Amino acid sequence: MSEQSKSAALYDRAKQVMPGGCSRNTILRKPHPIYAAKGEGCFVTDIEGVKRIDYANNVASLIHGHAHPRIVQAVNTQLANGSAFTLGTEIEVAYAEQMVARSPNFEKIRFVNSGTEAVMSCIKAARAYTGRAKIAKVEGSYHGLYDYAEVSQTAKPASWGAADAPNSVPVAKGTPQSALDDVVVIPFNDPERAIAILDAHKTEIAGILIDLLPHRIGVIPAQPAFVEALRNWATANGVLMIIDEVITFRTYFGGAQADYNIKSDLTAMGKMIGGGFPVGAIAGRADVMDVMDPTNGPAAFPHYGTFNANPITMTAGSVTMGMFDQSAVTNLNALADKARAALAEAIRIADVPACVTGRGSMFRIHMKEQAPTTYRNAFVSPQEQACISGLLDHMFDNGLIMIETCSGLLSTPMTQSEIDHLADTALNGLRKIKPLLLATAA
Repeated sequence: MSEQSKSAALYDRAKQVMPGGCSRNTILRKPHPIYAAKGEGCFVTDIEGVKRIDYANNVASLIHGHAHPRIVQAVNTQLANGSAFTLGTEIEVAYAEQMVARSPNFEKIRFVNSGTEAVMSCIKAARAYTGRAKIAKVEGSYHGLYDYAEVSQTAKPASWGAADAPNSVPVAKGTPQSALDDVVVIPFNDPERAIAILDAHKTEIAGILIDLLPHRIGVIPAQPAFVEALRNWATANGVLMIIDEVITFRTYFGGAQADYNIKSDLTAMGKMIGGGFPVGAIAGRADVMDVMDPTNGPAAFPHYGTFNANPITMTAGSVTMGMFDQSAVTNLNALADKARAALAEAIRIADVPACVTGRGSMFRIHMKEQAPTTYRNAFVSPQEQACISGLLDHMFDNGLIMIETCSGLLSTPMTQSEIDHLADTALNGLRKIKPLLLATAA
């Protein structure tokens, strides 16, 4: 009988004290999670001593990889001076100035502690500003755990309804019907249908929530005509456009929205802007952001948070984003172009019905011959999921950590060597699952 691994033993302990043995379902694997011991650059070493290239980067939150020396040094210096106060700090002001300077759409900013909280705050700000209750969001798009933001992110063919009138589908059991009724679901990259649906609720909608490169839909870029149609409709109807850049702010220096000819009203950010620490941010038009301002009477949206703008996160974030300048963005995106091209070549050589999508420093492998453009044609069937699981297991067993959707993100410590390893491993994995993939496509 073989000796139990350290990770298996640790998971046995974890199951006794945490639901499912964890605090985030993302870490779960069969038969048990693997536990990290150390991260350095673009590598993670687990407690068994196995070293892997990290293409997950804690689901997009580590743009410079693990334990970057400049970030570690700056955080250690601040930690010695205190980690949180019921007073403001200069670094909060300096980092706010730094972030506002990255986009002409950012006039003011406030910091929170997660992407979920940032989206939630944007929705509440939009309601406070407009006096309306409903939110429009894209079918299949993930925006965190808030009841309203998560509606229809896991809609399935049996539940999603007609394309002209998508259902508001709950994720969590027990979601109030009132929450579902206050979410207007629109199809992705379908401006005609989207506008027709919005028109039916034009006097009730506070904001339109959109991710321009939605991970859960398939790392598929929003088409300019779709985004511009939503922007024009929002302007004409006194509705705010809320852009979720929690993951996508890495795409360009000013976020994914910098690639579109539109002006957002509010933007939610998180993940990488914390430099590896918990973070969220709400940025946007000054008049909209001022619904949180209590200095001229009660705020329309009272906004608090014990760890908002704590100096550890502000310090790590400021150093991180300072290093992620225009040159770093350009270089990383160029390396990602090579990664996507190498993966496409691996798919061609393996001669399998698959494709790769993405933009900026993000990519996703689909078990479909043609790149999808909407949530419904990106939907992963059970057969496709089996193929994805097989490929991910192969990648993990051969030294690569990826996101469970078969997605990956690059970090600045990566080089051509890591791209070559990715492509070679993907090629071998695609050949391995080819019989299953061909059967799925038949």
